[in-house]
Amino acid sequence: QVLLVESGGGSVQAGGSLRVSCSNSGYIGRKWMGWFRQAPGKEREGVAAIWAGGGSPAYADSVKGRFTISRDVAKATLYLQMNSLKPEDSAMYYCAAVLSGSWREWTNWRYWGQGTQVTVSS
Repeated sequence: QVLLVESGGGSVQAGGSLRVSCSNSGYIGRKWMGWFRQAPGKEREGVAAIWAGGGSPAYADSVKGRFTISRDVAKATLYLQMNSLKPEDSAMYYCAAVLSGSWREWTNWRYWGQGTQVTVSS
């Protein structure tokens, strides 16, 4: 059984930074992991994804150059460092694991965390 638990969300002013984390219990090996976000009234949006086996991470255009996804396989933890935050980044941020298909489609991910709220004020 895979259990994903997010932490590190909170409130910050525009231009600030936050780091959210996702701890994983249960074996997923080097399979893909990613971050999604969902604001009220909007669809769940892929933010970033990473494969522990190598290669460059993938990012949504809206966060490129501001967000960095990383993964510590030994600690079974996924991170999302968010810099230069904007009010439009406000959303519930979800961790996902084990991908089959395009990383941008939330339906292609097998496991999900409960989410952590990020709020950016102007």
